[in-house]
Amino acid sequence: MNLRRSRQNAIKIKILSKPDCHLCDVAKAVLLDVQKTISFAIEEIDITEDRALFEEFKEKIPVIFINGRKAFKYRVEPDALRRRLARIEARYKK
Repeated sequence: MNLRRSRQNAIKIKILSKPDCHLCDVAKAVLLDVQKTISFAIEEIDITEDRALFEEFKEKIPVIFINGRKAFKYRVEPDALRRRLARIEARYKK
């Protein structure tokens, strides 16, 4: 999956995931779909590549952080994500 990244985006989303994780695949699909209408950068972190992250999150994934703050765990609801992102965008426009 090709997750787009941009240095110009003020909103940064990090997703903690691992291979063969169905919920992770669903969450990534939601992020990519929402990204079509709202600009944000996505960084995917494979927890199997970091022993400490793996020990902390093992089966507690996916976890989604927005600008460093935990926003979702297990499931990402598209409408809830859009609302959160709209609030963040509104703060940046002030």
